[in-house]
Amino acid sequence: MGRILLIIAAIVAALVLLGPLVGFALTLLKWGLIIGVVAFGVMLVSKWVKRT
Repeated sequence: MGRILLIIAAIVAALVLLGPLVGFALTLLKWGLIIGVVAFGVMLVSKWVKRT
């Protein structure tokens, strides 16, 4: 019984610690995608301006 409770406590602790790390990783991914889309848009606009 004690071993099962210890395993459950370890899993809960891992999830509690993993939550903010996953959130941080997803935040970095979101900002990376936003910056990529903005850079792609600037590239398209600069190509369009050079052509006209």
